[in-house]
Amino acid sequence: EKFEVTNLNMKSGMSLKIKGKIHNDVNSFTINLGQGKETLNLHFNPRFNESTIVCNTLDGSSWGQEQRENHSCFSPGSEVKLTLTFQDKDFKVTLPDGHSLTFPNRLGHNHLRYLSMDGLQISSFKLE
Repeated sequence: EKFEVTNLNMKSGMSLKIKGKIHNDVNSFTINLGQGKETLNLHFNPRFNESTIVCNTLDGSSWGQEQRENHSCFSPGSEVKLTLTFQDKDFKVTLPDGHSLTFPNRLGHNHLRYLSMDGLQISSFKLE
């Protein structure tokens, strides 16, 4: 089932801390941050079968250029702790193993209202 928040109030300089467990029967999970379903500033998508993390943007019906990072620290059924920091010009995602990656804020918004997560059982999330 999809976890969705449509009234998120995330501004530049804030971090979103997510704790959860990856479902057992999935090949990937996604975390989306943006303005709504059709406007995603950050689409974060670790894919287990490819051992890669794909980040992208969605603007209306068009996806941007994929940014791929060959770093795998996720597996089905495992516990996850992630921190997504919104830094005006980019996003910094800190992975459970301490590795971090950055992705540009291509759409340029300075306020994020939408969060959705799929493939994860969320135990907690907090904005700070």
